[in-house]
Amino acid sequence: MSKKFKAMVLSCMDPRFQPKIFNYLKKRKLSGQYSAFTIAGAAVGVTHSKFKKWHRVFFENLSASIQLHKIDRLIVINHQDCGAAKIANSKKEFNNKVETDIHKVSFEKLKSILRKKFPKLKIEFNVMALNNSIKKFK
Repeated sequence: MSKKFKAMVLSCMDPRFQPKIFNYLKKRKLSGQYSAFTIAGAAVGVTHSKFKKWHRVFFENLSASIQLHKIDRLIVINHQDCGAAKIANSKKEFNNKVETDIHKVSFEKLKSILRKKFPKLKIEFNVMALNNSIKKFK
């Protein structure tokens, strides 16, 4: 395969968000231009210790996409009301602030790992709300 694609998309398996994510990427004119990796929690699933067995699979798939699809960008789309964030939560209370903190920590961990493993990879972090709006994180 010699064609260069635009990105790999890491998103959550939650069925409520599959059409929303597809439409978001379509609006960005990325249809047919990205490889997809879908797993519970998206960045939470590939960074949190409760899902440790999943981490290696993600990084191997990302490496394959870089090699095969020549991607230079990872678009991460976590979402609100995330079941994996609830599983990862170590506090008794779960609210928007607790969930946002879990997403931020997952983004920071993923960014740190990616800077070491794939220093040239551009990374984009997003959290999708139930109303389809997107909040970008740095």
